[in-house]
Amino acid sequence: MNSLKVKILGTITLIVCLLVFVVSILEYQHQKRLITQISAQNAVLLTTTLQSTIENVMMSGRTDEVQRILSRLKEKDKIENLRIFDEAGRILNSAIKPEIGLQVGPADLEMYKEGKRIALVNVGNEDSDKIFKSIAPIYNKPACHACHDAGTTLLGALEVELSIRYLESYLDQDKFFMSVSMLTMVVLILATIFIFLHAYVNRPLKAIISSMQGIERGDFDVKTDIASSTEMKALSDNFNMMVSKLRYFVDTTIGHERELARAQSKLAHHHEMHLMNQKLEDQLREIENLNVGMEERIEEIEEANYRIADLASELEDKNVNLERAVARLSTLYKVGLAVNSTMESKKIFDLIVRTAVKTLNAEIGYIILYNQQGRNLLVTTLLGHEVTPEASTILQMKPSSVSTWVIENRTPLLIPDINEFPQFDRFSALGYERKNLICAPLMIKDEIIGTITAVNKRDSSTYNAEELELLVTIAAQASIAIKNAQLYDEQQATYLHTIQALVSAIEASDSYTRGHSERVTRYSLELARKLTLPPERLKIIERAAILHDIGKIGIDLNLLHKEGKLSPEEIHDLQQHPVIGMRILEPIDFLQDVRICIGQHHERYDGRGYPNRIPAGELLLESRILAIADAFDAMTSDRPYRKALPVEAAAKELVDHAGAQFDPELVPHFIELIESGTFGFSCDKSDMEETPMRERRKVVPLSDYGIRIG
Repeated sequence: MNSLKVKILGTITLIVCLLVFVVSILEYQHQKRLITQISAQNAVLLTTTLQSTIENVMMSGRTDEVQRILSRLKEKDKIENLRIFDEAGRILNSAIKPEIGLQVGPADLEMYKEGKRIALVNVGNEDSDKIFKSIAPIYNKPACHACHDAGTTLLGALEVELSIRYLESYLDQDKFFMSVSMLTMVVLILATIFIFLHAYVNRPLKAIISSMQGIERGDFDVKTDIASSTEMKALSDNFNMMVSKLRYFVDTTIGHERELARAQSKLAHHHEMHLMNQKLEDQLREIENLNVGMEERIEEIEEANYRIADLASELEDKNVNLERAVARLSTLYKVGLAVNSTMESKKIFDLIVRTAVKTLNAEIGYIILYNQQGRNLLVTTLLGHEVTPEASTILQMKPSSVSTWVIENRTPLLIPDINEFPQFDRFSALGYERKNLICAPLMIKDEIIGTITAVNKRDSSTYNAEELELLVTIAAQASIAIKNAQLYDEQQATYLHTIQALVSAIEASDSYTRGHSERVTRYSLELARKLTLPPERLKIIERAAILHDIGKIGIDLNLLHKEGKLSPEEIHDLQQHPVIGMRILEPIDFLQDVRICIGQHHERYDGRGYPNRIPAGELLLESRILAIADAFDAMTSDRPYRKALPVEAAAKELVDHAGAQFDPELVPHFIELIESGTFGFSCDKSDMEETPMRERRKVVPLSDYGIRIG
């Protein structure tokens, strides 16, 4: 860790992360204050507008309209509640009828008496549970003295509760974008510094090492030419100078040896042998001195080689560690992107387990969810092993279970060798043998969700603490994603239950259409299953069938219950209920396909339906299925303007209008369901052909009453 490259890389990364984090926090706080101010202004404006509307309605003598106005506004997902109460705190009128006659809270009454117009109130433990409460007085007007005592100045107070939850979602999206930007910036900085160190440090050192290896082989002609930096150029020049000196010493020694040989040859034939010997001895002493000097130089070169080799080895080790760190960051980044790319629990589980198994080189991986009430464990996703039919994915908690230990101790567990941990089972309840494993808890704050486990490394090695730490990090990200998916599923269910309650309320007000949505849902699902549609399309059909008549909330009840013939204007008003239904569902993102299906369920196959006369080629299959089911139930149910048709007569109407009003390919399948008794009744084809088609109070062909079907 004493490497200059590691210090530079770590320091720059820390500084950038700190700056980005501080800027993100300041921006988030600023946006939060701005959203709160905007919400307060909206609450005051809404209260003032509604106060004026109610006073105008009361002056016109239409006091019964007040309840309708409050109920319609309550349908908006941004408004929590609207109520009118008197000076004593008794609720005179409310968007929630059961509240009428009750007392408002002490805080609301105190706010009203102190003259406060707006207040931000907590209704839960989270910041997103805050609402704005706005109170405005309703004064007695001279034009309204017929309804109230002229001496009464103040008739009551209007209270509006406005939610800011939808504004908080924008902050969450912005926070996610800033987090992704910060991670991307850190990865880019690491990559840039790594490339820089590789280009300006690692490559020059490898070139010098290669030249030194050439010298060891006896090649003194090697030369390095490195100019990537001033330091590397100085090192290269000094190395070249050292090689030149070494070559000079070697050449000098060889020359001296040749001169010595020639001198010895002459002394054999010359009488001055003694003098020559002395000279040769002197030369030998000089050569020995030179050899000693050369040996010292060689030792210095060897020491330098060892130092360079040690430095190169250290750099290689640091490079390996850096590559591992980058690989871990890349894996965690991919996990973050993967789990945030979907809100479906099944897909999230599969993505998390596949990423963990691939990253940790595991043979088997799985997620277990903890059922706190039942004190049992549910295996949700298992990769690398097939569960036998007799094995159950619901496991009981026991002391010898690894997941039980991790859940109870809320601590990750590393088992490098199962033989060293006899307190745990060697064979899993799912039927596979465990040799080594790592297991980490899935936790949100203090809430334990379950565990994620990687079993048996593919290369027969054992898991280490570093791999356990990586799994713990993956588990932390996975816990957040799993909790978000659960909250998303709960939110969808809440939306659907609320809207379904509205549909039930609409049908409850009309004895003729009570249970219509449930029957249409059953007919539609049975036809879709017969066509073997996938589960996601069955869900669209089910939701569309339940909600297909929600638009009738905006249609006058007198028009819906009218027994006589409708005027052109009344027909046009009635034909708007698919459009109204689409508008009601427009703010709900996950119901967009359902919204389109509802808007098309009164379109015809020949393109002459309403409200948009869409041709068959542009109609959803779900819309064509819903049209048949809706028409069949309408024909077989009593309505204010006609009696119910027999099943055989209704089935014959579907056959007669196949290709015009209904899809000719779907009608035969629906008739088969009727004949098989799937819906609890059946009919014979001969009865369909012989049964008279006008068995009701008045002869009305399908083309005449079709606009009022459903």
